[in-house]
Amino acid sequence: MPCLRCVIATLFFSLLLPLGSLPAATTLSPTFYDETCPEVFSIIRRITEVALLSDPRIGASLVRLHFHDCFVNGCDGSILLDNSATIESEKEAAPNNNSVRGFEVVDAMKTSLEYVCPGIVSCADILTVAAQESVNLAGGPSWLVPLGRRDSTTANRTLANLAIPSPSETLDVLKSKFAAVGLNTSTDLVALSGAHTFGRAQCNFVIDRLYNFNSTGNPDPTLNATYLETLRKVCPRGGNESVLLNLDPTTPNTFDNNYYTNLEAQQGLLESDQELFSTGGADTIEIVDRFGSDQIAFFESFAVSMIRMGNISPLTGSEGEIRLSCRKVNVDCTSSNPWSSS
Repeated sequence: MPCLRCVIATLFFSLLLPLGSLPAATTLSPTFYDETCPEVFSIIRRITEVALLSDPRIGASLVRLHFHDCFVNGCDGSILLDNSATIESEKEAAPNNNSVRGFEVVDAMKTSLEYVCPGIVSCADILTVAAQESVNLAGGPSWLVPLGRRDSTTANRTLANLAIPSPSETLDVLKSKFAAVGLNTSTDLVALSGAHTFGRAQCNFVIDRLYNFNSTGNPDPTLNATYLETLRKVCPRGGNESVLLNLDPTTPNTFDNNYYTNLEAQQGLLESDQELFSTGGADTIEIVDRFGSDQIAFFESFAVSMIRMGNISPLTGSEGEIRLSCRKVNVDCTSSNPWSSS
């Protein structure tokens, strides 16, 4: 149903863009690159397809990069900046350090786009398009991606430590973080959490749930007993906490609604996921049930919520810059090799 989903996302488009906060000439638009770089979607999709051949989790990683970028001063590509004399990289913030990945794939996208359309496509827009293409390539919906973001010239590691949702947080904390960036605390929260229907997480994100939940010396009581034993075999006490677990134990590389049926069966890998269903009296329970029984409803809501998240505080017009390298602000780039890492 990709066409239907795209149409539905389009119907909501005019309602979701923050038109009141941006001058008319600088609002985001799905047609932003139609004249200046019409190949932007095909280039990003092709590079994602190639990366998936050797790394089946890269799609989920690219979605996560976009998510973590948008929650820190908006969708401005700041998560991609390396440390420098003027930049304290967000990559070393606690939610990102030794966790977020996919930077080399973004580099490849930027290199190809700079060859075809030099100085045109921002790194922030690359992340946005890469997230949409990754979802669609995994069997999920497609939607019209509003474009025209520009790149930040700063990063904010302090805010990254505070603003990005954590896998061990309660529902109340998750709601507060979504509200802080202008997302709603019901449908947006539940729909965007559904991105955990594919990808992996390290044992260190769940080890306390398995053995010492909230310092009780016992496992998290919301974990299905059979699932608990399965997880303990992969993540033994005192074992290698960098071992990877499937976020969705049923279809780990497919974008579908099994994430929600897993929550209903108390098989959410992360505490923050299971909180959506197991917090007594929560308004999120009904949404989990609805998405678990209706994949099209999930896909439609996910597309709308991704557009909403992508519209968080974009830099437009003359704000920011179009980076030559996604890892560096332009003043730090060298003309001989702008794509090299710091």
